[in-house]
Amino acid sequence: MTDTSPLFDPSEMGEIKLSNRVLMAPLTRNRAQADGTPKTMAQTYYHQRSSAGLIVTEATQISDMGKGYLDTPGIYDGSHVLSWKKITDAVHAGGGQIFCQLWHVGRISHTSLLPDGKSPVAPSAIRAETETFTAEGFQACSEPVALTKEGIEQTIEDYAKAALFAKNAGFDGVEVHSANGYLLDQFLQDGANKRDDEYGGSIENRTRLLRQVLEAVMEVWPSQRIGVRLSPLGQANDISDSDKEGTFAYTYKMLSDFKLAYLHVVERFPGNESDGKDEKLIKNLRKQYDGFYIANGDYDAERAVKAIETGHADAVTFGRPFIANPDLPERFRLGAELNEPNPDTFYGGDETGYTDYPFLDEKDQNEEKEEAA
Repeated sequence: MTDTSPLFDPSEMGEIKLSNRVLMAPLTRNRAQADGTPKTMAQTYYHQRSSAGLIVTEATQISDMGKGYLDTPGIYDGSHVLSWKKITDAVHAGGGQIFCQLWHVGRISHTSLLPDGKSPVAPSAIRAETETFTAEGFQACSEPVALTKEGIEQTIEDYAKAALFAKNAGFDGVEVHSANGYLLDQFLQDGANKRDDEYGGSIENRTRLLRQVLEAVMEVWPSQRIGVRLSPLGQANDISDSDKEGTFAYTYKMLSDFKLAYLHVVERFPGNESDGKDEKLIKNLRKQYDGFYIANGDYDAERAVKAIETGHADAVTFGRPFIANPDLPERFRLGAELNEPNPDTFYGGDETGYTDYPFLDEKDQNEEKEEAA
């Protein structure tokens, strides 16, 4: 049995004190109301998982133009704030802490999901060769239009407003989503960014929007309550870059200067085998970031312990294991068996596969009932 005690060493992450290093990753579940307001059952879902050292919410769009999938939540309207406040209260009542992940999908969207059937926006008018989830099922992403200067300014304002709404909703901080081929990642990587103005071309220009977004969010939150998520391997949503190491080494160093709460890195995508080249890139980039580092990507307890003991990571986020195991930290602590997640209930639906996974004591009680029968 793996000695998991390193996962339970308290630590400080910016202004946040973590009781453990088993953090909950952002997990899109497609269970919000059509207008982006989280449903009541989300209060139970997040409360159940409040033993995580930190919860990062499912990706939450900063505006109606930031939406890219059916029934995802928002943080740009008063109704969103009221609903999220009940969720943050539930997490805090359970002794947990929770950050809101601020999200704009950019070109990973469809006209049917956007106001008045508008086209998605992106750094350049290049359609993403991937699909998104709509009321009609999976459909090819719509062709985007390039953001104008005015559109960029509005987007930065939208991030600032969403950050304020997150504060009003009682969150402990925010994570700026700049990963997985969404808008800020599209500006970072030259496969999607073909601009010839101050937001395109050189890496200094391609990081400009991320810098400006962080500066705007820092008008609302101190830097040590802000995190950023990156995915340097670029294995999602048709994203690519001609010089990954150069692009992300520069970005890591830039983020170090912001003195953020953390950098959260997707190091591996589920279902993708990691090769030596990918691992070398991740390790080389890690050396460029001076600050609290959160690793993500198909980790189990043993790999998480090793990452922390070797100094590669300060904490690890878990996704699918937290879906099926609301008491994941306790299971890791005891070396207990994990519930298996049901992929058929990951996206959309009701409480089934959302709030009905058993805790350890519930599982024991069910087994005793079966034996008695």
